[in-house]
Order: sequence, then structure tokens, then C-alpha cells
Amino acid sequence: MFFRRVLLVELDRRTGFLDCLTHASGKQARSPELKRNLLAVLIANATNLGLVRMAEACGISYDILAWTQEWYIREETLAAANAAVVNYHYRLPLTQAFGGGTLSSSDGQRFPVKGKSTTARAMKKYFAGQGLSTYTHVSDQHTTFGTKVIVVTRREAHYVLDEIMGNKTDLPVTEHATDTHGVTLVNFALFDLVGMQLSPRIRDLGKITLYRVDPQRDVNAAWPVAGPLLTQKINVRLIEENWDDLLRLAASIKFGHATASLIVGKLSASSRQNTLAAALKEYGVLRRTVYAARYLADETYRRKIARQLNKGESLHSLRRSLLYAHEGAIRHRHLAAQTEQAWCLTLLTNSVVTWTTEYYGLAIAQMRAEGRAVDDELLAHISPAHSENVNFFGTINVEVDTELAKLDPAGYRPLRARRPQRP
Repeated sequence: MFFRRVLLVELDRRTGFLDCLTHASGKQARSPELKRNLLAVLIANATNLGLVRMAEACGISYDILAWTQEWYIREETLAAANAAVVNYHYRLPLTQAFGGGTLSSSDGQRFPVKGKSTTARAMKKYFAGQGLSTYTHVSDQHTTFGTKVIVVTRREAHYVLDEIMGNKTDLPVTEHATDTHGVTLVNFALFDLVGMQLSPRIRDLGKITLYRVDPQRDVNAAWPVAGPLLTQKINVRLIEENWDDLLRLAASIKFGHATASLIVGKLSASSRQNTLAAALKEYGVLRRTVYAARYLADETYRRKIARQLNKGESLHSLRRSLLYAHEGAIRHRHLAAQTEQAWCLTLLTNSVVTWTTEYYGLAIAQMRAEGRAVDDELLAHISPAHSENVNFFGTINVEVDTELAKLDPAGYRPLRARRPQRP
């Protein structure tokens, strides 16, 4: 694990992300060995090795690793550490070539589960047994700023807004892309009400119903070609009568008084007798019609959405490569432990992306210094979301670890002994 630890050590020297992993009691004192132990715990969770096998592989006792995880590894500290890495990546010169950080996407990634779990469900399409899903939010700069563990049988659309509203990074997200699983009429309405744009890629878009505001005769006269496609009329009066309540609902989500997943789930399941839900869905069909017209007419817009969704898929592949031990099957039973492991995986994924981006930037700067032409437009098509440059299965010995300690003598002490171990 030499290259992976060096990668994390280098990144901590630049970002200080390990300092975000604070003691649960608020204790400020930190031993010289703490960073070494934190790295071991993060790698054990992100790679699915577990603390027992990590203790066997690295020479740190299981009791020390278990104590470190108990007191320092929590969802809020991991999210803060991840934000430190994402913010550092956002400030790198090459990052702006990937995107401005204003566009994001979300998608679920499914993992099998071993043993009984409170969140695992059977889904024969994806698992031989049971599994769960991690729902991640990815920026157009290839970084992941949100992670949530959800039951695999629940609809992903309910969780689209959660991590965007709870975004603690410097990413100025204003537009979001999803696939068909992330789309509901309620989401179309809420995104617009909170000042954002929902830009999904909807399967069978030609089959959706398009709505109009004016009478059919006036629409056909104004747009002879498009008019006949607008077959349904929007109830504008219903939207106007409930407009103040719709704004209050959006404010509750935007300022954190209620989670978007709760509101979307409740309102999506409400009947037409619920006036607020009916008005929200009516506004949703209006926004969906506007989106469909833009999507069908603008090829550049379609390509932008497809490119962003592909970035999310490439990060799925990187996460799958990182979570290699025990056949990639989650073994934690409870949601809290599963969430912590998911955040550890996100943190290491972002670490690989950030480390690769920085060294890409250095290589490009050197090429340009040597007089070689590097087109900025071509840089947008390279991806830092790969793992060929990272040794996931390497071994480490006392001599190598001594060299590792020289990177930061105050924070990284060499281990007493090492035994090569490949899971």
C-alpha cells in the first residue's frame, strides 16, 4: 500500500484534510502516531479490508485501529475532510478546464451485502442475494461532494436535492443532471423554486405529454408545427392560488428546515386532493415542457448532459476498483457504519482524482515550458478518474515506511514491522 499512503500523505500536506477528523469529545491533543493510524483506518474502510486484516497487513494493533475509528471517524468529520479535498481540487489551475463547478450530476451505485443488514434488500437484477445503493453527487470537475446510503428499492429521485442543498464545498452548483431514475414532476418544480436548473436525460422523452398555457387554437396559430404537440393545458390558476405556499416550501428546503427527500417523497405520493401537491406537480409539468423543448432543440445542451453523466459513471468505476476486498461486498449491518464506509470511499476517490489532476497540471506546465503546444480545448476531454497510476495492491516494508515518514516527521512515524499482505 506504499503508493496509496504516499498519495494521501502528500495530499494531507497540501490540504490538511486529516485535521478535519477530530476527536468526538472535542479533545485537541493529537499524538504523533494519530495521522498514521487515521490513514490506516481510512484505507481499511475504503478498500473494504476491515480493521482486522489491516492490522495484520500494517503492524498496527487492532485495538488502536478500533479506538481511532470509534473516536475520529464520523459522518460529519469525513464530510468536512472531503470538503477540504474538493476545495483544494477546485483551486487547481487545470480544474477549470474540466468545468466551472456549476454543473453536477447524481446517480446510484449498487453494492452487494454479506450477512444481514437493516438497509439491504433483494434485487435479482443486480444481486444474487441482497444489496444496497450509494447515491453520489459529482461535479463537472470530477469530484464527489455528496454521498448517501439508501435502500436499493427506494426511488433515487427523492434524494436528488438533499446533497445539493447540503453542499459544504466551494462548488457553485446551479445546474444538475440525472438519468430517468432521478426525475419527478416535483423535482422539476422544486429545482426551479430554489433557483436551480434540473437537466435530466429522460428515457423515451418523445412519449411525455407536453403542456400549454394558452388555448389550443391560439397555440396552433402561433406555432403551426409545435402547437399540435402541446395537447394538455396547465392549470395556471391553481399555481397562482398556491404560489405563496410553494415559495414557503422552497424556503424550508433551501434553509434546511426540512429535508428535500422527505418533502419530495411525501408530495410525489400525494393524491390530487392535496392542493399544494397538485399545484407543485402542475408547476412541474410547466418546467418539464420548457426543458423538453430546449433539450430537443439544442444539441450542445444534450451533449453537455451526456458528458456530465459519463463523468459520474467513470467515478463509479474508480470506486469499484478501490473497494476491491471481499469481492466488493459490504459487511456492515447498520446504516451509520455503512455511511461512514461510503464517506471513506468517497474521500479516497476524491484523493485519487485530486492527486492525478495536480500531477497532470504539472506535466502540462512542463510540456508548455518546453515549447510544446497543448490546446486548452483538448484538456476538457481528459479524465483524472482512473487508477492506473495508483498501486492498490503494493506492499510496504520498514525501510520504505521510513522514507514515507521523512515526508512529514512530525506527523507520520514509521511502523515497527511490516508483513506483505495482498487480500
